[in-house]
Amino acid sequence: MDNIKELINSKKYADIKSILIDMSEADIAEIFEELNNDNLITIFRLLPKDLAALVFSYLDIEKQQVIIESLSTKEAASIIDNMYADDAADLIDEMPANIVKQLLANTTPETRHDINFLLRYPDDSAGSLMTVEFVDIKENCTVKEAMERIKKQAKDTEHINTTYVVDNKRKLLGSVSLKDIIISNDDTIIKDIMDHISTNINTLTDQEDVANEFKKYDVTSLPVVDLENRLVGIITVDDIMDIVEEETTEDIEKMAAITPNDKPYMKTGVFETWKKRIPWLLILMISAAFTGKIIQTYENALASYVVLTSFIPMFMDTGGNAGGQASVTIIRSLSLNEIDFKDIFKIMWKEIRVAILIGITLAVANFIKLMVIDQVSVSIALVVCLTLIVTVFCAKIVGCTLPLLAKKIGFDPAVMASPFITTIVDALSLIIYFTIATHLLTI
Repeated sequence: MDNIKELINSKKYADIKSILIDMSEADIAEIFEELNNDNLITIFRLLPKDLAALVFSYLDIEKQQVIIESLSTKEAASIIDNMYADDAADLIDEMPANIVKQLLANTTPETRHDINFLLRYPDDSAGSLMTVEFVDIKENCTVKEAMERIKKQAKDTEHINTTYVVDNKRKLLGSVSLKDIIISNDDTIIKDIMDHISTNINTLTDQEDVANEFKKYDVTSLPVVDLENRLVGIITVDDIMDIVEEETTEDIEKMAAITPNDKPYMKTGVFETWKKRIPWLLILMISAAFTGKIIQTYENALASYVVLTSFIPMFMDTGGNAGGQASVTIIRSLSLNEIDFKDIFKIMWKEIRVAILIGITLAVANFIKLMVIDQVSVSIALVVCLTLIVTVFCAKIVGCTLPLLAKKIGFDPAVMASPFITTIVDALSLIIYFTIATHLLTI
């Protein structure tokens, strides 16, 4: 990168071009991400048309928009014509309407048709992810005919490792790998060597479900059909890697009580970051006010045994952490389709046993500390240790059930993560603490 910058400063554009054309598209795109807008446009124009289109698809949407807006309408349309349809549709979907109109007016009819076809599907659906550039063959054709079709379409096709088999009405029947076609005799009929499709992704399938299908079947591409089982596109593994990253980031942000944001951290402004973070913090702050009310209710207990106050942070932290552990585990298992709502009683039974073991372990360790280091009375130590056991028990139950209930009623389970559960468990731990103290101590 430093070498490229030095050449840019020296205006040695011929040397820059000779270096770039020997690099991979992804590496070139990585260099372009570090350039300011003026240098980006200058260097981008050095690339051959085909390479420019490939590099362009690797850039983030902001860099793509800078380039598109700097090129003439015909130059920009040429870039789009050389992109794969799914990548072009993603770009068009983010561009201002007036620019989109000019671009589409100058692209080829085929490109225009493909982009408009993809844009009609809902965001985050299989239809919006798929590419319409793929090779399909009829079930009754021979291996020789199939190979000729693959050779003819390979240049304009994103994925040829798997070819999909359709009937005369374009209904999906199966798939055949390029390897099987190559090793078979020329006169072999395709339907005799094809594998039947065991997955069923239609254009409205959610992208997260599509990602799970890729994981389940361990494939590099999957076909997408319409509601009449006609093959309309394919989704490739490179698109799914982006989706997995996007979904994981979204879950992490929700689990941290942040409204999901699709921009990189360094490209998100201060005001925008504030907007993403403040809503949940306000909600959690208001809900945490109930904790203060609980403490006020038990002022007499605290006045009689001031030492009780010193243990409140420990109960709240331990309860929140115990509930957070359970919730994160359940949320992750839900996202991986390892569990479902029907497993709720099995999950609760497991977490109850875990809670008892954890609670007893913490109570024993804390009892020793209270008697040896803090030197409190046995009655106080008993209150603290019993509170720990019951708090951990309740926290684990809350932590494992709330995400399952959220999923059942249609909410994202990630919302029921640590911050939200901690607020609930904080209140529960105080109620448990003062209830036990009231019954065991003379208050």
